[in-house]
Amino acid sequence: MAAIEVNRLTKKYGQFLALKEISFSVKEGEVYGLIGPNGAGKTTTLRVLSTLLEVTSGEVKIFGHDLVKEANEVRKMISYLPEDAGAYKNMTGREYLNFISAFFGESQGRKDMLERGLKFAHLDERIDDKVDTYSKGMTRRLLVARALMIRPRLAILDELTSGLDVLNAQEIRRTVKTSAQQGMTILLSSHNMLEVELMCDRIALINDGMIVASGTPRELKEQYDAPNIEEVFVKVVTK
Repeated sequence: MAAIEVNRLTKKYGQFLALKEISFSVKEGEVYGLIGPNGAGKTTTLRVLSTLLEVTSGEVKIFGHDLVKEANEVRKMISYLPEDAGAYKNMTGREYLNFISAFFGESQGRKDMLERGLKFAHLDERIDDKVDTYSKGMTRRLLVARALMIRPRLAILDELTSGLDVLNAQEIRRTVKTSAQQGMTILLSSHNMLEVELMCDRIALINDGMIVASGTPRELKEQYDAPNIEEVFVKVVTK
């Protein structure tokens, strides 16, 4: 069973066509990247798949469940981390993760969920400080931990490491890759082409609301005679 099946998905805002009959599929256990320029439709796609935006037309299935007809079932299987997500600033990091484990965890599994969150956040001596004292990188690590600690079948991550320094970005990528190696399906968007090339099993390039190229990093580089995915991206969106 595919983790995600998107067939001719269209999304309209009034008369504006944000997505124009896009189709793609993501295999279970895969890290799949969605890249494109600003305004291309990446975040709209992720929000539709997260059940936050309604489908205008087309069909989307998440692990065989129809996104429109079975939205509640879909929500039980996914975790969505938007680019601009925030945490409760008056809580400590530990209190925040404990709150999430209490909200999502079964009584017997709460402790294990919290331990996963603490491990993923990797905030060490800062975990008992208030969130409002955290740097952007520390807050993002806490939020990635929140998204992954509940062990969703599908994690949808928008602009995973946007604006972070090299060390924080590496830490977050390592956490996400560990989760993928344990069987979680990951759908992510990123403006960092190196990140996409390093992390993703397959990539789709979206431009002007349409999927214009897709494949493994190697396939795309060979197809466009490019040394890296950044060069592929430039060739695709400027041709």
